[in-house]
Amino acid sequence: MEPKRVADENSSRNVFLELDDIYQELLLDHYHRPRHRKRLFDPDIQAEAHNVFCGDKVTVQLKLQDGKLSQVGFEGQGCSISQASASMMMVLLKNNSLGQAIALSKLFRDMMQGKDLTEEELKRLGELKVLSEIRRYPIRIKCALLPWTALEDGVKHKILEKH
Repeated sequence: MEPKRVADENSSRNVFLELDDIYQELLLDHYHRPRHRKRLFDPDIQAEAHNVFCGDKVTVQLKLQDGKLSQVGFEGQGCSISQASASMMMVLLKNNSLGQAIALSKLFRDMMQGKDLTEEELKRLGELKVLSEIRRYPIRIKCALLPWTALEDGVKHKILEKH
């Protein structure tokens, strides 16, 4: 394991030590047992986001059928926060339209930027609401947002492709 990665993982562990146990459990569960971590063949949307500061990478792949995200997948490497965020995002996105996916992305960004969300909005974010605790560590917010950046870039490219 390269020293940079060890340092990054130690940084993630330090954040986790200060989070409530329930948040730790959920984040670590998604990190160790990611949902939808797989390569999709011939995806309709594919985009990568890379955090040059820490080396984290996430590639998002999506397949559309009848206007919905019928298959979702991601590949990546990085800290537990970026990878858990990607896993939680995939669970939430499946079977949504692109418009719904972008609306969820906006909600998640708003939450991570400290905006107050209604109970209904928090409910729409599902498990992702646990990542609101990461806001206490501003340098880690970019880690949580990394897969969402890939999603937004991929959807934007797909929309531009149509025009």
